Amino acid sequence: MIKRYITFLGDREWTLVLALLVVAAALWGFVELVDEVIEGETGAVDEALLLAFRSAEDPAVPLGPDWLKEMMRDFTALGGVGILTLLTFAVAGYVTLLGKPKAALAILISVGGGVIISTLIKAGIDRPRPDLVPHGSYVSSASFPSGHSMMATVVYLTLAVIVARVRPRWRQRVYVLSWAILATLLVGVSRIYLGVHWPSDVLAGWTVGSAWAILCWTIMIHLQRRRQIEGESS
Repeated sequence: MIKRYITFLGDREWTLVLALLVVAAALWGFVELVDEVIEGETGAVDEALLLAFRSAEDPAVPLGPDWLKEMMRDFTALGGVGILTLLTFAVAGYVTLLGKPKAALAILISVGGGVIISTLIKAGIDRPRPDLVPHGSYVSSASFPSGHSMMATVVYLTLAVIVARVRPRWRQRVYVLSWAILATLLVGVSRIYLGVHWPSDVLAGWTVGSAWAILCWTIMIHLQRRRQIEGESS
């Protein structure tokens, strides 16, 4: 059933329309979230969820043993500028070596566009970082949306889709996409755990990041079908 469904999705033109509907839904959800954040309606939930990761006796202390705290810092690094930049250029370079320079350029545009969008939204909303607990990681920009969460979503989903499209078996495609989604989720949770983002910041990052990644994927597939960019068999 799942295999037949995935094959069907890969072969039908209407899936591009479906993808655009998903993008529209994600953007609508993001706009609604922005409205609630600006009006302060997420404050109570944000505080409750943030403190849920903290000791009841001392909110300055995250829950769990020291190894968990160190692991969360490792997870948050998966959404850091250094890791994502290295990974993006590594995959783009590999795709170029495969003889697909336009596809490699599409990867760079997708990721670069995500950075610009994140920066503009941060500047526009200019939400302060959480001040309830000490920050467990260095931060310097505004809080909304979570740049780590958004860029992890953009990079991992974009690269996973590209890899999945050249895998012949549906199980391999599901495997690749599942790990990309897991990495994205871990980055977001780690940002809340370390006290550097409100939960609504992370949700916003996931939402707008997914919308941008799916939109870029849709455009790439459309261009591949029109032979304006190298496809998986080029």
